[in-house]
Amino acid sequence: MKFSIERAVLLKAVAQAQSVVERRNTIPILANVLIEAEGNNVQFRATDLDIEVVDKADAMVERAGATTVAAVTLNEIVRKLPDGALVTLTEDGVKGRLTIEAGRSNFSLATLPKEDFPVMASSDYTTNFSAPAPVLRRLFDKSKFAISTEETRYYLNGVYMHIADGEDGRALRCVATDGHRLARIDAAMPENAGDMPGVIVPRKTVGELRKLLDDDEMQIAVSVSETKVRFATPNITLTSKVIDGTFPDYTRVIPQGNTRKLEVDASDFAKAVDRVATVSSERSRAVKLSLDEDRLVLSVNAPDSGAATEELAVAYDDERLEIGFNAKYLLEIASQVDRENAVFLFNSSGDPTLMREGNDTSAVYVVMPMRV
Repeated sequence: MKFSIERAVLLKAVAQAQSVVERRNTIPILANVLIEAEGNNVQFRATDLDIEVVDKADAMVERAGATTVAAVTLNEIVRKLPDGALVTLTEDGVKGRLTIEAGRSNFSLATLPKEDFPVMASSDYTTNFSAPAPVLRRLFDKSKFAISTEETRYYLNGVYMHIADGEDGRALRCVATDGHRLARIDAAMPENAGDMPGVIVPRKTVGELRKLLDDDEMQIAVSVSETKVRFATPNITLTSKVIDGTFPDYTRVIPQGNTRKLEVDASDFAKAVDRVATVSSERSRAVKLSLDEDRLVLSVNAPDSGAATEELAVAYDDERLEIGFNAKYLLEIASQVDRENAVFLFNSSGDPTLMREGNDTSAVYVVMPMRV
C-alpha cells in the first residue's frame, strides 16, 4: 500500500477516527486505526466495539492495500507535521511497518494485520431518513447536558431519540434526564421517520456525532434499528450500538399545572446566578430565588464561607414565592436559551419547575427544587 495525501485532509480524518479509540484497552488491535487505500480515496476506520467511525478522504493512491497502525501515535505525528505538507504513507508488509514521510521528516510505525481488525456487523436498519445538520445539532446540543453520569442507571446514560406527538403534530424528539433535571427538545418529523423505533444514543456517541454536525449545509443520513443507530455524511459514517434498556416515561415528570410565571432576561439571569454562587464552596450549593412583584432576589448563604444576594428586575405578578435550586443546574439550563427571555413556570417551592425559551414550546426543561 502506498498513497500521498495533504496533511490537513489526513489530520481531519485521523483525528475523527482516533477520538473513538479507548486510551486504555486490553485488546491491542483496538488501539489501531484500519487504513484502506483503493481507487482515489483512503478510508480510516476505528472502533471501541460499541462505536465505529469510518472517515473517507481523497488521496493519490499508487498501490492499493490495507493495514492497521496505532491511532493516537499517527494522529500526534500528523498534527506536528508542517501546514501544507504532502504526506506519503507506505506499508511494508514483510517488515510489518508503515512509513510516513513528509518533507525531511520520516517515521516508521509498527503495524498489526488488517485481518485482526473487528468490523462492526452492518445490521438491517428498519428506518432510514435524512435531516439537516443544524436540526440534529440543536436536538442533541440542547439535551445532552442532562444525561446522567450514574452508571447504575445505565438507561439514563444517553439521549432518548424517538418520534412523539408534539405541539405542532408529530415530532422527532430528544430527551435526556438524570432525575434532577430534564431536557425535552422537538423538531419537525423528517420524511420517512414515522416508524422509527425509540433508541437511547449513548453519551460517547453523542459527543462523536457533534463533530459531524458543524456544516450548516450538510444533510445527515440517519439509519435506526432496535440495536444500532448510524449517522452518515458523504465522507464520515458513525455507527453505534444503542443502550439496551427502557427509557422511563418522562411525560409523567413534566408538570402541566404550573401557573406562576416568571419572565427574565436569560443572559442577565445566568450571570447573576454565577456571581452569587461564587461564595459557596461547593458548586451544588442551593441558590434561593425570592420572587415578589416584578422583582427577583437571588441569594446564597454558605455559613462557612459567606453570603451573597443580587436583585434583578423581572416580569412576575403572582404571589410571593421562595424556592431553591442547585446553582450548577440553573446555570446549565439558562445557558441553553438562545432567545432573549427565559420563562419559568412554578407551582410551589417543593414542585418541579418548568423552563422554556420565550413562547417556544419545542424546547422544554424541568428542574427539581432543593430545600433552602
